[in-house]
Amino acid sequence: MLHEWLEFDREKEIERICGSLREALIKFRRRGYVLGVSGGIDSSVTLVLCIQAVGKERVFSLQMPERHSEEVTNSLGELIIKKHGVSSISSPITPVLEAVGFYQRYDETVRKIVPEYGPGWTSKLMISNVLEKKGITFFSIAVQSPIGEIKKIRLPVKEYLEIVAATNFKQRIRKMFEYYHADRLNYAVAGTPNRLEYDQGFFVKLGDGAADVKPIAHLYKSQVYALAECLGVPEEIRRRPPTTDTYSMPQGQDEFFFSLPYRQMDLCLFGKNNGYSAQQTAEAAGMTTEQIAMVYNDIDAKRSTTRYLHARPALAGEVPEILC
Repeated sequence: MLHEWLEFDREKEIERICGSLREALIKFRRRGYVLGVSGGIDSSVTLVLCIQAVGKERVFSLQMPERHSEEVTNSLGELIIKKHGVSSISSPITPVLEAVGFYQRYDETVRKIVPEYGPGWTSKLMISNVLEKKGITFFSIAVQSPIGEIKKIRLPVKEYLEIVAATNFKQRIRKMFEYYHADRLNYAVAGTPNRLEYDQGFFVKLGDGAADVKPIAHLYKSQVYALAECLGVPEEIRRRPPTTDTYSMPQGQDEFFFSLPYRQMDLCLFGKNNGYSAQQTAEAAGMTTEQIAMVYNDIDAKRSTTRYLHARPALAGEVPEILC
């Protein structure tokens, strides 16, 4: 079964990743690692890997909440930080977001769709279910009024792009703080994307997509959870469903980007990456062959539309690579 392919020697993989983290510091001539900690599974695993690789004395973590962050984000982040005694600071980014006009820009765009949207309202983006809309992907905005009424409205492309452009401020501002501390400490920045996020382009260019090392980008989300257990990440963090923690309404990653829970997405992506037929993957994922075919097509579509996020800057002339 495909499930068996996601099994691996956890201890050996931890040792291998830690060796890679040490080698990267030598290559980059840096002394340690900086990373943002959100209380999620990916940043928690990355934090512990960095600590095991170079020692807690050479790891610096940041918590960067803002107005829309869930309360549990801070508490779970503090839990993993305090457990390992790593140096950390809390740098709320709300003042910076206010200064660049994020909240104003965001609210103004939402009001184009929902004129009554204002103080006391919350909202989030939602993606169409790939299994329900054959060959069509679109985004809607869900809004909740102060008295609890919820509306879901399909977004025109212009307003969708404006909302995404505005929320990308959050990831880019957080990365700006990470690199500030990396520069002052002569550290490298550790990124936290897993295989699903990295492959499918679920990151912000020059935001959470920017890092010097991405130690878990080769691991499927299920494998990250497996490492978390092996590394002793607290159960409260391991039980938390994957979330974007970006919008004012609670939002799972499967609502915003992947359309499927991560366990099924892992199997679908693994099956496609390793040449399994739709029928073979369907048996492993508990889905129909037709559904797997639609997911396979969606994987290709996301790879195509997010290729720009992985691209290096285009040069007008050839520049030889600098080797030291």
